This record gives sequence, C-alpha cells and structure tokens, in this order.
Amino acid sequence: MAKHGKKYQEAFKQVDRDALLEPTEAIGIVKKVATAKFDETVEVAVKLGVDPRHADQQVRGAVVLPHGTGKTAKVLVFAKGDKAKEAEAAGADFVGAEDMISKIEGGWIGFDVAVATPDMMGMVGKLGRLLGPKGLMPNPKTGTVSFDVERAVKEIKAGKIEYRTDKSGIIHAPIGKVSFDGEKLSENYYTLLDALVKAKPAAAKGQYIRSVTVASTMGPGVRVNPLKATR
Repeated sequence: MAKHGKKYQEAFKQVDRDALLEPTEAIGIVKKVATAKFDETVEVAVKLGVDPRHADQQVRGAVVLPHGTGKTAKVLVFAKGDKAKEAEAAGADFVGAEDMISKIEGGWIGFDVAVATPDMMGMVGKLGRLLGPKGLMPNPKTGTVSFDVERAVKEIKAGKIEYRTDKSGIIHAPIGKVSFDGEKLSENYYTLLDALVKAKPAAAKGQYIRSVTVASTMGPGVRVNPLKATR
C-alpha cells in the first residue's frame, strides 16, 4: 500500500477484496471509486483455464464493442491502388506501401492498429520484429489482414478491440471509459466475455473462466464471480 497515493488507498478501502460480485455491481463500484482527474479507462482482466504454451490453447481474436472504447484508434493500412483509395475513403489515418514500411523501419510508430491486404504481407512480414512485440502486426485471426479494407477500418474506428492471452493465460482488454454509464460498460463487458467463451479452445479442460477483475486505470481491482461472469 505504501507505493500508492492517498486517493488510491481511500478507494481501496471501499472495495471488499474477498467479495465476488455480479459484473454490473463490480462495474458500478469501479465507477464509484475512480478519482483521477482524467477520464480513466475501464479494463477487464480475465484468467482463462488454458496453457498458452501450447498452440492449441492460445486464445486470440477481436470483437467490436457496441459502445466503443471511448478512444478513436489511429489506423494504418498497407495497400496499393484501388485498395489504398478504399482505405482512405473509409477513414484510415495513414495509407501506404513501401513508403510506410520504410518509415516504420526508421522508428516511426504513430498508429494504434495496422491493417494490410493479403498481397502486401510479403513486404509487411519483415516488420514482424518491430511490430510483433508491440502487438501491432496485422493478423488474419483479428481481421486485420483482409482485402475488405473498408470494413476493417470502419470496425476498428467503431470500437473493435483485439484480445490475446499473455504468458499467464490472462486476457487484458478495455471496455470503455469511467464516464460511460453503467449500462454501456456492462454491454461492452458482456460482448467481450461472450467472444472469449466462443473462442474457447477445444483442448481447454476444466473451468474455463477462472477469475475476472474489473478496474479503472488508477483504481483498485474489483473481483467478479467467475461463475456469474457471463450472461
């Protein structure tokens, strides 16, 4: 506790760390104890019953949150010709091919999500060591490698988020801002959890949703009952 400020400590006192709550109740408490001067992001951490060391138990995908995240992502599209024009018309922030690849190789990372048409992946692939560790590499599993660039860009702008298990089998994902009303945050939350359940690997055994915690950027975590975490 010594590492946290007074506001965090006061918020921590209002959270029962042993309680396992309904999702909507947990979200309500997160909103209540958020005290930062900025509009904090509300995040969910879900511990899954998988072993991500095995390829057939990794959980990765993307989902469009019905109410977005409260942040409009900057989208880069690797495309040429008509597909480049399609990307620009759809609202992509940056569009290019070799020029963008060179810019990234030079150290530029001014975007949040990268999309590529399949024919560009041969060139984009060499950026793997730069974009991969940052989670920015286009991937078919998340819909960011596609010839339908218009749809890809519009979904990302509308609030599409990517999720992926870390080394501990935990998925961290944003579901909105503290300023969102409880109903919108709950709908975003359930949309994410529904997607995770659908993405359950066939090789996963035992209880799949092991634990769920909801928290704001600067606030303490509030635990959700894993048996009641989904609709």
